[in-house]
Amino acid sequence: MARDEINAFLGTGTNYNGKLHFQGAVRIDGNFNGEIQSDGTLVVGQEAMVDGQVRVGQLVLSGNIRGDVEAADKVVLHKTANLQGNIKTPSLVVEEGAILEGTLTMGKVDLVAQSDSELD
Repeated sequence: MARDEINAFLGTGTNYNGKLHFQGAVRIDGNFNGEIQSDGTLVVGQEAMVDGQVRVGQLVLSGNIRGDVEAADKVVLHKTANLQGNIKTPSLVVEEGAILEGTLTMGKVDLVAQSDSELD
């Protein structure tokens, strides 16, 4: 798979409620309500609205997220990004104009250990 190849796409005008687990990269341009978990890359487009908990390898945000984000590798907030929630990641890139309403914790994120401990 090419590095920037998208495996799945939730288009503009689409609404989804539930849990999303994936490998590789997924792009959301519609509305998503629920839980997202992956060691891959989540791309949230400028018109998208994600409401829920996000745990991914990398997040690239141009749209809106309302909920907590944990990224094992990196979070990128483009200038149109609006995140209302807490971020935990070892690396954060923020373009001028991005909005973050919440707390930031920078440090290693172990997605596997967290998901295993929640089962107990």
